[in-house]
Amino acid sequence: MRGAPPQTIKHRARALRRSSTDAEKHLWAALRAHRLGGWKWRRQVPIGPYIVDFLCPAARLVVEIDGGQHDVQVEYDAARTLRLEAHGLRVLRFWNRHVLRNRSDVCEIILAACDQRPLPPRSGGRG
Repeated sequence: MRGAPPQTIKHRARALRRSSTDAEKHLWAALRAHRLGGWKWRRQVPIGPYIVDFLCPAARLVVEIDGGQHDVQVEYDAARTLRLEAHGLRVLRFWNRHVLRNRSDVCEIILAACDQRPLPPRSGGRG
């Protein structure tokens, strides 16, 4: 008997979008449709071998919402953050409970990070 074909990262991201946690839904309501400072956000985005919770491409910012399982995978999360940073991304992490209890504070932190986005690479010439 053959098993199901392995799930691609793209299919896994779609499944995660359909099964968002309460904290992810709560934050997405504040981020979607350019609601936070006019920034465009995407959710459950594949980047290399990872799927990040939220990505603002223009600000090169990733936001991760962590549940209790992240208490026991500290080393994995640190390595993942380093790999994402190697792609030129900044990573912010928040606990589920912080998002659910203090979404406005979380949004202020995210907005401040977006406004501190790195300058885009210069093209051509020596400036």
